[in-house]
Amino acid sequence: MAQYAILIYEAESGYAAGGEEVWKQVGEAHGRFAGQVGGKGGKILGGEALEPTATATSIRGDVVTDGPFAETKEALGGFYLIEARDLDHAIEIARLCPARFGGVEVRPVMDTSNM
Repeated sequence: MAQYAILIYEAESGYAAGGEEVWKQVGEAHGRFAGQVGGKGGKILGGEALEPTATATSIRGDVVTDGPFAETKEALGGFYLIEARDLDHAIEIARLCPARFGGVEVRPVMDTSNM
């Protein structure tokens, strides 16, 4: 099975406005997602939520700046690393991933074992 990253991009403002209730609902949705992945024949290898972009530090060449490099409506808020049969299977799994205030991106993990 191949490995894929499911990158979760969302508008951070939705969480700021929603308070604890939104965090609880989203946490429950991610718990359901974790259960669904196995039911689809995939496997979660890992994943984490990320702190807001205000905590980011960007490095471009020898320039270090506080915050993200580019301002966008949606920011990378977390990710899952999964195993899936192929890209179509990874997309099927990613469609289940909660992203209430945005969407997800599926990207194959590069196999560097023969490099």
